[in-house]
Amino acid sequence: MKAVSKNWLIVGLILLANTLSAQQKSTKYDVVVYGGTSAGVIAAYTAKQMGKSVLLIEPGTRLGGLSSGGLGYTDIGNKYAIKGLSLDFYRKVGQHYGNFEQWIFEPHVAENIFLAYLKSAKVEVLYSYRVIFVKKINKRISSITLENSLHPEKRTNKTIAGKEFIDCSYEGDLMAKAGVSYTVGREDNKQYNETYNGSQLREKHQFPDGVDPYIIPGKPESGLVWGVSNGVLLPDGTGNKLVQTYNIRVCLCKDPNNSIHITQPDDYKPERYELLLRLMAKKPIKHIEDFMTTSAMPNQKTDINNNGPFSTDMIGMNWKYPEGSYAERQVIFKAHENYTKGFFYFVGHDLRMPVEIRNEMLQYGYPKDEYLNTNHFTTQMYVREARRMVGDYVMTQANCQGKETVSDGIGMAAYTMDSHNAERIVVNGMVKNEGDVQIGGFGPYPIAYRSLTPKRNDCTNLLVPVCLSASHIAYGSIRMEPVFMMLGQSSAVAACLAIDDKVTVQQVNVEKIQAQLKINPLADGSTPEILVDNDDTNGVTIKGTWKRIANFEGCYGPSVLVNDAPATDDFVRFTPGIKKEGTYDVYTYIAKAPGTSSHLTLLINDSEGEKSLDIDMNDVKVKGQTEGEWVSLGKYHFSVGNKGYVIISAKNADGKVLADAVLFVPERVWRVDSK
Repeated sequence: MKAVSKNWLIVGLILLANTLSAQQKSTKYDVVVYGGTSAGVIAAYTAKQMGKSVLLIEPGTRLGGLSSGGLGYTDIGNKYAIKGLSLDFYRKVGQHYGNFEQWIFEPHVAENIFLAYLKSAKVEVLYSYRVIFVKKINKRISSITLENSLHPEKRTNKTIAGKEFIDCSYEGDLMAKAGVSYTVGREDNKQYNETYNGSQLREKHQFPDGVDPYIIPGKPESGLVWGVSNGVLLPDGTGNKLVQTYNIRVCLCKDPNNSIHITQPDDYKPERYELLLRLMAKKPIKHIEDFMTTSAMPNQKTDINNNGPFSTDMIGMNWKYPEGSYAERQVIFKAHENYTKGFFYFVGHDLRMPVEIRNEMLQYGYPKDEYLNTNHFTTQMYVREARRMVGDYVMTQANCQGKETVSDGIGMAAYTMDSHNAERIVVNGMVKNEGDVQIGGFGPYPIAYRSLTPKRNDCTNLLVPVCLSASHIAYGSIRMEPVFMMLGQSSAVAACLAIDDKVTVQQVNVEKIQAQLKINPLADGSTPEILVDNDDTNGVTIKGTWKRIANFEGCYGPSVLVNDAPATDDFVRFTPGIKKEGTYDVYTYIAKAPGTSSHLTLLINDSEGEKSLDIDMNDVKVKGQTEGEWVSLGKYHFSVGNKGYVIISAKNADGKVLADAVLFVPERVWRVDSK
């Protein structure tokens, strides 16, 4: 018996050794994408469509990042900036809801669309694994070591080798472990000659004067109310390492048949919400919308976001997150989860809240059909900003405001320079928030390819489309989900070109990236749509007195043409220059503005001749953050050449007429299972 036992022990040891050897064996791919955010999904899909072997690594269990994690009311800025697969995503959302495109959606709809992209391209996904080590040889990443996120054990570690790597995480963990230069916090204004960086004490999302910061009002010796730090206000524009606040974008539901009551969470402490009561004593609040944004989404759901001086932002509680260990980050997330759930519970149940507010809050619950595996609550925190790479080119305020324009643009941004508050402090004996900045008034601008690549001495086969090289305030404009998806696609194209041309990511020919994005924007070889914007001098003909107004609210692109005193024969003609004969869905972009004509007359000339169409402006419904929408003009057949056109006419107008953009979309079949 002893001999038999000994033999089995030897066999067992051999099997164990073989298993460990197999687990440590490196698996190699052409392109390794780290982070299953919206950018990560699009990057992985693009690289696979370009014929490369691809692995997408998601440290969690859900794909899509914030886009499927609760941020369903999309931050856009200007729709003109959104191109390629990013725009295709919102078109697929629109298809699900029976519209041309849609920027407001339920979390599960977004997740299913992302899953459909990966399924159609047969992209391999590795869930619940996170990076713990990066091996570099001659400034190139040769492999990365991953541990299981749910049950970290050395025996289950995996080693993944690749030719090119793309870090699409919100935290920049792969970038950091690869030894790439980065920064955390807010630069001093002097560093990049900026105006809105560093410490900022401003008027928005700010406490009114007179809110006492002490536990016993008027008595500093009693200590500070929860949420107020003992920090000192720095001079305006002074840099520091504080990080703008995070929160959780929560999907709640008002449908009683599809919601679960909001109950008291773990670690509930009513004193955390004392400042809300003190705020209400100084500034009467009539509705919950006065202290949290409840953006409406389909099926009686909402995307809850911060609003006002005290809301869902957990100000000052995230400073350690960017550089924190995985365990420390989990503690920070749990604190945010408890704070957020406690906030909802406090508003709905604390007897010190007005009964009208309580009843309003009690209409909401957690949606039964969302986040089925995590008790109907998202696991994605809104990491607004963590690490930011410092590459050869840093995007700054000058780029946002058009004072500096790059020639190597591979995507665009258009959102306001936006930073949430970074700290809550005592100023002159009163509670004040510091760090909020909201500065807009500029049009779409290009993002440099160089801002996606590390310095050559840091790494030569890594691209970073999410934690890209940008100053704090410029990042505040760029850091939007549609933009991240575009940059993910651009990074994937660059990675594939680096492989094909046998060059570093810094040496990739940017013109090749730009050409690929233009001729194959959906990465599937389909015919690109044709956009004719009013700023397209080759495709636009004008008759009459039209003024070009830049950054007109709600316009598509940099400007819109406005005719304040239209004559009957005034018009703007949009000529697409058809390169492939076929049927096209035609749309015109309409910005809603005071004083515009109640109807709009158009002429469409296709292969069968000219047709007249009249649009009732009352029928144009705008949803989301912008003041404009695409309006369908119908399907038309166009021959190759310049004979086809769309005319926006001033005929019979009873107000001012706007001419903005016309879109020609080749007829194609879009199929996506987003149920």
